[in-house]
Amino acid sequence: MLNGKRLYDISMPIHEGMQVWKDKADKRPEFRNMNNHDVGQSHETRMLLDAHCGTHLDAPLHMVKGGATIDAIPLTDLIGTARVLDVTDAEESIGAEHLERYDLQEGEWVLLKTRNSLNESNNFDLNFVFLNAEGARYAADRKIRGVGTDALGIERAQPEYPTHRTLMNNGVLILEGLRLAEVPEGTYTLVLAPLKLQGIEAAPARAFLLGEE
Repeated sequence: MLNGKRLYDISMPIHEGMQVWKDKADKRPEFRNMNNHDVGQSHETRMLLDAHCGTHLDAPLHMVKGGATIDAIPLTDLIGTARVLDVTDAEESIGAEHLERYDLQEGEWVLLKTRNSLNESNNFDLNFVFLNAEGARYAADRKIRGVGTDALGIERAQPEYPTHRTLMNNGVLILEGLRLAEVPEGTYTLVLAPLKLQGIEAAPARAFLLGEE
């Protein structure tokens, strides 16, 4: 609880054996102990971390040549109203037909809760539910602020990455790697804090929701 609000941490924990994109070894984080108490020094750790590790925010540069970098996204776009949509009935992908039943509002964040949220293992699901091109177009046309997904990617097996590019070219932010299993469908306040990195295409982030008890 926080000031009478229920707090949901929707971020993935980062550790060396965590779930990463397609279980690729070069995507796994590495923690290297540089100093420790056994040698009479303070405990210090060096990290090797992919920018798309765990819960992370994409910037347009990720898929759009010459697109904005992660540091160009204003913090004011990362705090605000968000709705968790229960689309666990989507078997393969989320299309316009899944979103039309919700009255998507201009300027809000939409967080997609799918069967991906049930996969809490450290193994990547190659058949994860994704937002397809038609769903992305519908969301962009509604002028939402951002869309979040409970998979490590918002799309799969789509040539030319139409989901990413449709959203990014229309100013819709993309948040990937959420943990929504314990979050009921509803309206919340989203607080999203990506690392303050400069000049690159993404950043790991801590994300949480505040809602009524």
